[in-house]
Amino acid sequence: MSTSTYMTGRKKYGRPQAMLWSENSGTLLNGLYIPNGLEVGQDPGSESDDSTYNQFLILSDDNRSSIDFSNERIEKRERMINGRMRSYHIADKLTISTSWDMLPSRSYFTIPDFNPTTGISPHSGSNNLEYTTDGGAGGVEILDWHEKHQGPFWVYLAYDKYSNFGKDSAAYAHLPQYNQLIQMYFSNFSYSVVKRGNSNYDFWNISVSLEEV
Repeated sequence: MSTSTYMTGRKKYGRPQAMLWSENSGTLLNGLYIPNGLEVGQDPGSESDDSTYNQFLILSDDNRSSIDFSNERIEKRERMINGRMRSYHIADKLTISTSWDMLPSRSYFTIPDFNPTTGISPHSGSNNLEYTTDGGAGGVEILDWHEKHQGPFWVYLAYDKYSNFGKDSAAYAHLPQYNQLIQMYFSNFSYSVVKRGNSNYDFWNISVSLEEV
């Protein structure tokens, strides 16, 4: 099962990759969202329950465009007899879109086998067998997740939105964590194979739009 130590080991820089997709809403531990189960490509170690396998996917920030947010306000508006407008607010729903240019088609030359304790792959480092610079998902892993998810899944986001943690000074200390959690559907997905590699990987362009449940 994933732990805070595992999640810390899976981020290459001071902050986690901006987006993570998960089968579950995870656990909030000391202000840090941690998905339950094992990551796609994680070495299960002694875990024998295959229902915990492939529960989340950490997306790469390699050549990723901006993450665009748009908010749909669902409401019913009508004008009263005195001419004033009245609105019955139902909900606000979020749409997210982003894309990757020239993303390697695979994150590692083979299955990464992320260490169940440290989150480190034996195929990264000096051997130069890690194809995405941060070890996040490549094109095939992203496409595979899309093909297997006709229904909703959970999106973890890591960007500066300290207001999610309150209004005191402690709220400012959560920058290196996933700070927003939304259940979403795919509303659009497209990809193109831009350049085929010789013996290691291809380069893909991918475009994704997600819509809140």
